[in-house]
Amino acid sequence: MPVHRLDALVFGLVLASFVAGGTTSAHADETCLSPYMAKIVGQEDFVYVWTLGMEGLGDAQDKLVTVDARPTSPTFGKVIHSLSVGGRNEAHHSGLTDDRRFLWAGGLDTSKIFIFDIASDPAKPKLEKVITDFVAKTGGVVGPHTFYALPGRMLITGLSNNKDHGGRSAQVEYKNDGSYITTHWMPDEDDLQGSVKAGEYADGYGYDTRAQPRLNAMLTSSFTGWLNYMMDFGKMLKDEEAMKRFGKTVVLWDLHTRQPKKIFDVPGAPLEIRWALGANNNYAFTSTALTSKLWLVELDEHGEWSASEVADIGDPSKIPLPVDISISSDDRFLWADTFLDGTAHLFDVTNPREPKEVYSKKIGSQVNMVSQSWDGKRVYFSSSLLANWDKKGEENEQFVKLYLWDGKELKHQWTIDFIKEKLGRAHQMRFGSAALYASPTTEHDVSVALH
Repeated sequence: MPVHRLDALVFGLVLASFVAGGTTSAHADETCLSPYMAKIVGQEDFVYVWTLGMEGLGDAQDKLVTVDARPTSPTFGKVIHSLSVGGRNEAHHSGLTDDRRFLWAGGLDTSKIFIFDIASDPAKPKLEKVITDFVAKTGGVVGPHTFYALPGRMLITGLSNNKDHGGRSAQVEYKNDGSYITTHWMPDEDDLQGSVKAGEYADGYGYDTRAQPRLNAMLTSSFTGWLNYMMDFGKMLKDEEAMKRFGKTVVLWDLHTRQPKKIFDVPGAPLEIRWALGANNNYAFTSTALTSKLWLVELDEHGEWSASEVADIGDPSKIPLPVDISISSDDRFLWADTFLDGTAHLFDVTNPREPKEVYSKKIGSQVNMVSQSWDGKRVYFSSSLLANWDKKGEENEQFVKLYLWDGKELKHQWTIDFIKEKLGRAHQMRFGSAALYASPTTEHDVSVALH
């Protein structure tokens, strides 16, 4: 069955389930996950933390760390399992398959992909498979970054390539069983692939990917290549040539055909993409790391897409380095972390064209990822960005923290010190549930629903 036919069929089933069964206020899943994915309803049981090994700390290997997130558990807020994968691969991002039975995680340096079985025993994931030929199979893509669930397959963005280790890269599709399907290179000046430039640039860089099936739309952002992300951060900032090697674009794609349609100028290295979730909200946000801006990509009433800068994140003159962002399930608020000052910013985005910062809190000396529950009441933060970009000495705090959000204030619940626990650098977090694979009549019911 052609890709677009398969996507449309599964999306129809998802929509039918949503309409027939409705949704409840008990949703606890993250708000940024694929709409094709089975979703957790109720309290998350576990948080899986993809963690970079640190030389001289513990076994110094990358690992998947399982944290107990059950409030009534005697080990609530504690590490209950750790699975090392061998070596240091620049562990970075991870993603769940559409059936949530497997967690894929990548290494930006070695380009290895680790596939964990989280269904057999959600408290103790097992390493099911390691993909070691990603570069060769994909035609030279380096640095698997985003892992985004599509029906029966995984869509993976790359950050680099094996020819010049710059930012030119691609999106890649694999089947859920780990077999390669195809590569979609990002459009660039040499080959626009039928897309249209809305501005000046077509750099061919990659970073994040996110889909909105209702609009048959997919957006990709851009960052930098292996030469930069494996370089010491301080050294890179002083290297004029290195600072030129950052992405400046967001690309709009036809989701079903994987055809690039329009390339927008978004200078300053746009990172995470977060689609609005409301049925009538036809827009997405991204943030730019180097220029500290919040950008809006939207579809207007005439059917035209555009990208515009809508707000500052912190003080751009101080280059706070915005990293992860997370939109609330009602599209009213958006969290944005700034890495260098360790601060979480909350924006009121009720009017997406005029976001207003309404709250901020310093989380640590550095902060990177933010994961909030669907009900917005629990917000998790982790610390590490990249091994060579994290701060040095005492400022190299490595943690996962949980806060409760009451609508006015973040209230600290617990902190896990990943250095004290000899685990390494805590990077990305994903939620898990023991009840997901149990009877659907339990209080942690699982449904397939639109995000």
